[in-house]
Amino acid sequence: MRLKVLLLFIIIYLSLSNTSVAKITLSQDSKVTLLTCGPGDELYSVFGHTALRVNDPASGRDIVYNFGTFDFDTPNFYLKFVKGDLQYKLSTSSYEDFIYTYQYFNRDVFEQELNLTLRQKENILNELERILGSEERLYTYKFIDRNCTTRVADLIEQYASVKIPMENVDKGKTKRSIIIERLQNNFYESLGINLLFGYKTDEKLQRLFLPDHLMDGISTVSTQNGKIAKPVVTVYKSTAENRKSAWNNFYTYAAACLILMIGTRNKIVLRTWLAITGLLGIMFCFMGLYSLHTELQQNYNVLLFNPLFLLLLVFIYSGKRKAIMITSSTCLFCCLIYLVFLINKPHFVMMLPLIAVNAVVLLRLIYTKFKK
Repeated sequence: MRLKVLLLFIIIYLSLSNTSVAKITLSQDSKVTLLTCGPGDELYSVFGHTALRVNDPASGRDIVYNFGTFDFDTPNFYLKFVKGDLQYKLSTSSYEDFIYTYQYFNRDVFEQELNLTLRQKENILNELERILGSEERLYTYKFIDRNCTTRVADLIEQYASVKIPMENVDKGKTKRSIIIERLQNNFYESLGINLLFGYKTDEKLQRLFLPDHLMDGISTVSTQNGKIAKPVVTVYKSTAENRKSAWNNFYTYAAACLILMIGTRNKIVLRTWLAITGLLGIMFCFMGLYSLHTELQQNYNVLLFNPLFLLLLVFIYSGKRKAIMITSSTCLFCCLIYLVFLINKPHFVMMLPLIAVNAVVLLRLIYTKFKK
């Protein structure tokens, strides 16, 4: 009796084991392709997108696997995004729906068929399905280190046994300069990002992190069977014109800084600006300590948006002349250090108007108190 029970347990165990490791098979006509999508109008889409398509005419399978899905309704969405623990996930859609979405938003779609063996295709598909059916479908998003492009690149490198090189148009550039170039038609977005991002972003590019990087890099990979990626095919070409905004540009920003420079002669405007500048400095310091995004750490912009401005505001209200002069001089010295440090950085010109505003405000305070 015990032997029968033991055999029954063994049969059940083997049955469950076989079910759990069941593999999806593909036909010889199946294809795994890399989809690279052009930039969109929203900030989260301005750098483009990467996805993988698995197409098998024999079974009717034509699915796009997308590591770039997130939920705006996530509780504390923006706090999680800033902290660096916002969860993205792997999702799927039909190829037809995927292409329709990008046609609707008028964004480019390029496709590269990967030159893989049948086993490599099946391994990639089964790994995608395994991730999709497990808790691993959720992952912590990192702007440069872990995103829809890096996840796809890791899969290709692992299962195609290749190393995707850094051969792309941005080779040798810093991460910051790459970001600025991508945001050339979104000036204020670029300004905000450059204020938030710290020293780590000034390092040279060390890995692929943008969709067009992967598209360019994989085109150069060769194996024993030839190129790993076939020539790029344009699935959809955007008809949007590259128009420059009448307000979202450097000139309106410089004009606003000039107006602010003049306006700070008014006590209310001056004190408001000091409060904003000091609070931004505290925010940058807090984010550098709080956030898990390495890009936000070691943010030298605190030299310009200095928390000491809040202390200066307190001294102005209390009328402590000597303290005002010492604090203003200290902030001015920080601005000078910031200016020198920024000279060889790609956002040097971008920051000049803000440097000028703070320098004028501080010099005016020092001069006024010195006269008294």
